[in-house]
Amino acid sequence: MLTFETVNELTLKVTCTGSDVLITRAGAFIAGESSGGKNYKFEKLLLGPQNNFVQAALGSLARRVTKENIPLMKVTMSGNSVTYYANYGQHVIVYKLGRGEVISVESENILAFSQDCKYDVRFIGVGILSQKGLATSTLTGNGENAYVAILSDGNPIVLSNVHNNSTISADPDAVICWMSQYGYGDPQIKADLSWKNLIGQHSGESYAFEWPGNQPVSVLIQPSERQGGIQLGID
Repeated sequence: MLTFETVNELTLKVTCTGSDVLITRAGAFIAGESSGGKNYKFEKLLLGPQNNFVQAALGSLARRVTKENIPLMKVTMSGNSVTYYANYGQHVIVYKLGRGEVISVESENILAFSQDCKYDVRFIGVGILSQKGLATSTLTGNGENAYVAILSDGNPIVLSNVHNNSTISADPDAVICWMSQYGYGDPQIKADLSWKNLIGQHSGESYAFEWPGNQPVSVLIQPSERQGGIQLGID
């Protein structure tokens, strides 16, 4: 069995009791300890974490087509151990998903997840103005220990309208992930384009992801924007 926790906000600590399997981004391991010798090993996943070859191949193809692909490795643990993972000093946030609970997350913000999570790519159809296109990665709780570790470029904030029914608006290039009580909770796209964009007089905030008040959702946002979006101008 695996348990996830953060250390100093920047490192993921994974405690394994008995034998288990961890999926993490390739190269994320930084240290580990185990009694009686090293009892864990690493293996790069050429296709995906699915046990079925056909499903793994189809999943790999979908991730490559949608640019939601990240290199993954499998950590096979054959005894009690504690291992640590990080990614260039980024902040680490840990979630434990309930059975059937879904988190929609940008692939580049995934650090690790347990094998009780189902990893997939899903078309959302609203990201045409975002750098990441029309798809997002999803992790679904599929067991009792469905842990997910998410990366943030800086200490993130969480906006939620679950209790106050407020409208949430966010820059798509700053959104890390979102979770909803009902379905996937995908955002609407709101564009604010005019003739000024064509002559370079734009605010830099010409589009946004928006969740209305009647759509309960929690959104994790990092204090850093990816390089993306639309660049319009006339020479």
